[in-house]
Amino acid sequence: MAKLWRILPVWIVGAALAVGWPAGPVWAEQPAAKVEKGRLPIKEVRNFAEIFERIKSDYVEPVGDKKLLESAIRGMLSGLDPHSSYLNEEEYRELQVGTTGEFGGLGIEVGMEDGFVKVISPIDDTPAQRAGLRAGDLIIRIDNKSVKGISLDDSVKLMRGKPGSPVKLTIVREGVDKPFTVTVVRDIIKVASVKSRMLEPGYGYVRITHFQARTAEDMLKAIKRLKTISGKLKGLVLDLRNNPGGVLSGAVAVSDAFLEKGLIVYTKGRVADSRLRFEAGPDDILEGAPMVVLVNGGSASASEIVAGALQDQHRAIIMGQRTFGKGSVQTIIPVSRVTAIKLTTARYYTPAGRSIQAEGIKPDIMLENVEVETKAPPVTLLKEADLSGHLENGKAKGKKKKKQGGKGKQRATEQLVAKDYQLNEALNMLKGLYILQQAEGK
Repeated sequence: MAKLWRILPVWIVGAALAVGWPAGPVWAEQPAAKVEKGRLPIKEVRNFAEIFERIKSDYVEPVGDKKLLESAIRGMLSGLDPHSSYLNEEEYRELQVGTTGEFGGLGIEVGMEDGFVKVISPIDDTPAQRAGLRAGDLIIRIDNKSVKGISLDDSVKLMRGKPGSPVKLTIVREGVDKPFTVTVVRDIIKVASVKSRMLEPGYGYVRITHFQARTAEDMLKAIKRLKTISGKLKGLVLDLRNNPGGVLSGAVAVSDAFLEKGLIVYTKGRVADSRLRFEAGPDDILEGAPMVVLVNGGSASASEIVAGALQDQHRAIIMGQRTFGKGSVQTIIPVSRVTAIKLTTARYYTPAGRSIQAEGIKPDIMLENVEVETKAPPVTLLKEADLSGHLENGKAKGKKKKKQGGKGKQRATEQLVAKDYQLNEALNMLKGLYILQQAEGK
């Protein structure tokens, strides 16, 4: 595939700060934009100075100028939106380390809701997922300390710690009568952003857990391996459920892999550098084979870019539940050699001009997250062949031809239905799309 993708000066995260996971592993450092000169609000500046001096003189304990000014900057940024923040030396270093895809923590993407920490999504194969945390859970206490009234950054720090050490979280979950506690053991998190397998001969499955710089490259390799197994694919399920986002370049490249032309996404902001448009290049890795994209409430940001692009370009059927609705772009702007600010600089829009901010992507087909139990047929159920003296079908007598894949295929289907109803529905949709495509002679 002759496609080129460039690293962009912006990055997109699922929501707020990740617990142990800097969700934007790649960015290009950008100088601060020129600000139009204007008169300072003298009255407000004077109020700030007076409060600054009053805290220094009257606070119960001595506090340094550096701490006060850093706290003021944090408050100024956090007052803008949930995603703008100040990065001190430690936080900035952790963000840069995030490019490796290896980090320490619990493995959850979090935000704030009503003063509590909200789980946007647990990351696959991490302590948080293994402990049973779910998208939408509210964390109200961390090691018996209430999170009400403390910042998201401070809550994240409480959940961080040495690998192997436990942290007790008190959870409020929709549908559960009272809060309950979950103990999660911190660990070094190593996340492969792309996983793949064959669902049935000809029908592939690719899951993207989050978007890194190498995600598109890894996805293309995975699809090529699937093609090696079955030849040309009849269809593909792209699973973006509980994918909290990542870098914009990864989302653009993944979308581009399935499109031959047309707009993928565009961004609009106040400064020129925040106004970007991304078009698809030639070649479709699936060569026109049908696609289904699975999403849910934990699919955010970069995931929504992919789902929105493929939906608007009529390249895939989107199935599942309405996505998170995080449609803003954050830019990392260095303040010094070791500190930076993460500032919301633009909104992004799907090819049809939809802003996903606070709305999300509505699937073409809504699917509830339900568990399905298969039941054996009644023992009294008879077929014509079971009746005594039934007529033969007229075929020449001889050895009965063995059914290809009979019971084994049925068992695999039953297991998929029981384990993942939404994925089974996506597979059924793919089969229908393939049959329709064949009937139309494509």
